[in-house]
Amino acid sequence: QVQLVESGGGWVQPGGSLRLSCRVSGRIVSLGTMAWYRQAPGTQRELVARISTDGTTNYADSAKGRFTISRDNAKNTVQLQMNTLTPEDTAVYYCNARIFSGSTWDNYWGQGTQVTVSS
Repeated sequence: QVQLVESGGGWVQPGGSLRLSCRVSGRIVSLGTMAWYRQAPGTQRELVARISTDGTTNYADSAKGRFTISRDNAKNTVQLQMNTLTPEDTAVYYCNARIFSGSTWDNYWGQGTQVTVSS
């Protein structure tokens, strides 16, 4: 059983910062690409940032220059540092990981953590 548990969400004023963290646990033979997605009310879930096993990163245009994704392969964690937050960043943020558990590569999701940016 694989679990992804996010932490670090909350409320912040515009211009503020938050750091999200996601820890992967369970039967993990190999941990592949990890990512953060978000979903605001009434919208589709969208990719925010992605990091591969070699550290290569990709960002949504809305995240470039403000957000930084990083990972710690020894601890099976992925982080998202979010700076200069705006109300448009308000959403539920989900951790995503590609995991090989011994037979196949599968896609796993966390339960989500709410980020609210408002004054």
